[in-house]
Amino acid sequence: MNVSININGETIKSATEARTTLADFLRDQQELTGLHLGCEHGVCGACTVMIDGSPARACNIFAVSCEGAEIRTIEGYENDQLVNELQHVFSENHALQCGYCTPAMLITARDIITRLPNADADRVRLELAGNLCRCTGYSGIVKSILVILDRRRKNLRK
Repeated sequence: MNVSININGETIKSATEARTTLADFLRDQQELTGLHLGCEHGVCGACTVMIDGSPARACNIFAVSCEGAEIRTIEGYENDQLVNELQHVFSENHALQCGYCTPAMLITARDIITRLPNADADRVRLELAGNLCRCTGYSGIVKSILVILDRRRKNLRK
């Protein structure tokens, strides 16, 4: 089957099998290896990408079902100011360890910050519930998101 998908701002037209997941399509056919495959059942969140502006699991969506969609992978955030700020704050707060979940965590963190500017620690933890991390214990990740949310609130008050 042929599919046309906007990936990271570029329209990609490609042939793929109907059974190919979006994760496999992105990793194997488009060489976008920032997303990782963990459980392949949509539980771990390692394959999180943005589809039409919302976080989604690429492992349980068929690529052909994304016809005409806008997909943004972690590679599409290379020059994104907020993701760059998140990377720095993640490093400062020890929110990085093995790095396997990090691309999906950064995408989810960016979504939380832009969608929920008044989120507190409990809400941040709830929003992160779909992204599993076996290394950090989430404290550094939650703290990093809260640091940026606090900065943004302070800048709004100025």
